[in-house]
Order: sequence, then structure tokens, then C-alpha cells
Amino acid sequence: MKKLLLTFLSILVFGVLHAFSQTGSLTVKTWIDTEAAENIDSKGRIFLFVSKSHNSQPRLNTWPDKDNMIFAANPESWRMDEQFVFSSSERLSATCDCNLNEIPDGRYIVQVLWDHNDHGSNINSAGNLFSESVSIDIKSNNIHLELPLNNTILPEKLADHPLLKEVEMESKILSRWWKRKVRLKAAVLLPSGYYDEPDRKYPVRYNIAGYGGRYTRANRFVSWDKNFMNWWLSDDAPQIINVFLDSEGPFGDCYQVDSENNGPYGTALIKELIPYIEKQYRGEGKPESRFLDGCSTGGWVSLALQIFYPDEFGGCFVYSPDPVDFENFQLINIYRDENVFYNEYGYLRPMTRDITGEPVVSQKDFIIYENVLGSNDSYVTSGGQFGSFNALFSPKGKDGLPKPLFDPVSGEIDENVAEHWRKYDLKYYLENNWSKVGPKIQGKIWIWMGDMDQFYLNTAMRAFEEMLENRENPASDASVNFSPMQGHCSEYSHQKVLMQIAKKPEN
Repeated sequence: MKKLLLTFLSILVFGVLHAFSQTGSLTVKTWIDTEAAENIDSKGRIFLFVSKSHNSQPRLNTWPDKDNMIFAANPESWRMDEQFVFSSSERLSATCDCNLNEIPDGRYIVQVLWDHNDHGSNINSAGNLFSESVSIDIKSNNIHLELPLNNTILPEKLADHPLLKEVEMESKILSRWWKRKVRLKAAVLLPSGYYDEPDRKYPVRYNIAGYGGRYTRANRFVSWDKNFMNWWLSDDAPQIINVFLDSEGPFGDCYQVDSENNGPYGTALIKELIPYIEKQYRGEGKPESRFLDGCSTGGWVSLALQIFYPDEFGGCFVYSPDPVDFENFQLINIYRDENVFYNEYGYLRPMTRDITGEPVVSQKDFIIYENVLGSNDSYVTSGGQFGSFNALFSPKGKDGLPKPLFDPVSGEIDENVAEHWRKYDLKYYLENNWSKVGPKIQGKIWIWMGDMDQFYLNTAMRAFEEMLENRENPASDASVNFSPMQGHCSEYSHQKVLMQIAKKPEN
């Protein structure tokens, strides 16, 4: 029996030691080339990406995933002519519960990025530097890499096509607010007959992207979406000007509406950008010939602009919008719940699911990633989805940053900040302003939502629909369509939206 016990203990000890041995140590040295250093700010945040994904540029994949590890630091006294060393001895923020001495065995792609662009809202903003990507195989060994920051992220660029035009203008409204020059951008895709009828004026469709989408998304139509372009150049396509708004803002997506932290983006859109575009490119210049559309974040913005500026637009086509009811902010009731990460039963709250309902990413894990991306170790400055929500909806804090809705580590909700979010709660806004807004949005709202939305957005839309059904004087005629077993943005189509605009009676 004693011998058997000793044998068992030996096996157990060997198993424990073997388990602990299945990690490797990684050290990465990086620096900036002398020539580049002359134009580089010495203050910023440095990132190390260690990823098992097949993406050759790990810096482009910041989605929460156990196979994508991100380490970050704010060097306090890093001289540009010196090396920065990522090692287990360096204090690093991390998306994993590990350090560089505890990386599990496996093949990884490694890359370094230096984020010094304080006007860019995310780590991949123009002017930031990044290294080449290197593939490594960790097998309980020590790996030492040298990855110089020898590449610069270039500015967005619009494709060259006679029907595609770039709009760039200085916003006096935003520049005055920020006390520095702020420029607005957009892309304009002209109708096929635009040059054949030089005196004709056109209705205008304003497209808002999903989260963080840039105006250069218009490139897809003229560069590789041949089906759309063949249709657009045919007699079947409507003669409508397409405007692709730019979502870039100071804390992530600007959401195209006024905010205490972003500034008056809604006012700038209505008073500066829209009049400029419609005058420059022969828009009809009438609210009834001006339309909004988008999916996800673009869906929320389309609906919000139609509601907040009901006299300025002739209709919105909304697909899978971000939460339109903050009692159902995904699975969070921000006014009642005490914690973002855990529900009332003590379970981790999921943020995403697959089409069958299986949870994929928790709210807590999502925020852990945004905390690492944030320059102050908080989602508040991450440039990510929740950082953008927070900047848009929250009041400004004493430190000049948006006040966080919830603690970035514990997830505890600040009820005072939550109360401030109410004015952007679209269900609450319409409930309390129906007599003024309701008559102005009759015949202007069309909404589509999948009942298995991967971000749990359908619950907010159900509450929004119920609110609309209970409106009186006038009764709402908004069209809200739910599709069983359909997911996020599953029914969205640019071609479909354009044909819906063309069929409106006003046109």
C-alpha cells in the first residue's frame, strides 16, 4: 500500500511539474528608427500582440479571444533613441491572467505597435508606428525577439473613380468647441447619370457605418463589389446621391450627435456638412429628399438623427441598431442593476452569443480588452465600443475625460452617471417628447431586427416597439420588423435601402 501511495504521489508530482512546464518565456526588444524618431511624440502607449489567429497583422484584431493576448504599457521616460523591452519584469497591462513568462505552448504571431497619436481615437490611427509580424513557436523555451518599429500607419485614402468624390472641410463649430482645427470627411458616390444631366438635382442618402467605420468604406463599391457596381451603372439603379459619413471621433465613433465629451457633431452635421455636400453635388436640398440608413451603430445613429432632428430628414432605414432602450442595454438595466459584469443571480453577464443562443464573450472579458487598449488602463479611453458609448452618453469628469458609467475593474455602476445617460435613451426620449416629435416622424421610420441578434439588441427593440404601439395623438405608424432566428445585420443591404428610398412617394 505504501509503495502504491508513493507511486501515485510520484505520478501526481510529475503531472503538476509537467503542467507548469508547458509555458515559455518571451522577451521582445523594440525601438524607433532614428530618422522616424524626429517626428514622433515620446509620450504614448506601447503594445505587444501575441496571437494564435491567422491574421498576419495582430494589431488589427483586438476582439476578445483567449488566443489573442495583448500587453501594454505607458513608458514614463522612454527616449526615442533607446530600446524598450517587453519582459516579465516590466509592469504591463494584459488581457490575460499571465505575464511573458507564462505563455502557453503553441505557435503565435507577434507584433509591436506604438500609439502616440493623441488625436486619433484608436491604436491604428494614422501616424502610429508598428513592427513587422513574426511567427514563433513556444515549446517551454525562452524566446528573445528584436522588433523595430519601422512601419507607419498611413492616412485613409479614397479610391480613384469618376463617380467617387472625397469631401473634406474644416468645421468651424467643432474647431471652436475643441479650440483646435477639426476637419470633417465624407465620401460621395454619384448616380450613374450625374454627368449626363448637369442641371438635375438629386435626393441624397446619408449612410452611417457600423461601429468605427470610415468614409473610405465607399471604396468597396468601386474597387471590388462588382455586383453592386454593375447594378449601380445600369438603368435599374435609382438616381440618388450616396454620402458615406465618417465615424471617426475623439473617443472612438463620434455617433454624429452632440455630446459633452465629443463636442457638437450633430450640429456640425446639420449646419455645415450636409449643406456643403448638397450645394457642391446638386442635392435637392429639401428635408423630404434627405434619407438616413445604417446597421448596428449606423442603425442607432440613423434613428437618433431622425428623432433628434425630425425636421431635417425625410426618413430612416434602420437595421439592428445599438441599444435603443437603456433598461435593456444589451442585458443590462443601467438604471436598476448594480453591476455591469454580473447579473442579479451572480452569474457573469454575456455580451455576445451565437445564433443558437450559446454565450461567446462575457461583458467582463470585453471590458478587460478595452481597459488594456485605453491609455489610462480604462475602457474610457480605449476608442472601443464601450469607450465610445461612455464618451457619447456620460458627463465630462473633473479630469477632462468622460465620467465612467461603471468601474473598469469591479463593474459597479455609478447611478448618477446612469441618470445622465437618459437623454440619449431613445425610448425614454420619445415617451417624454411624443407630442412634439411624434407628428414630425410619421411615415419616416422603418426598422429591421433579427430576433437572435448576437449582441442581444432585440430585447431593447421589443421594448421600443411596445412603446411606439402605445403612442396616441398621433398613433405611431413606424414600421418595426422582427425576423425569427436571424442575427445581427443579417438583412441589411445597400441595394435594398436604395430601392426603398426610390419607392417613397415623395420621389
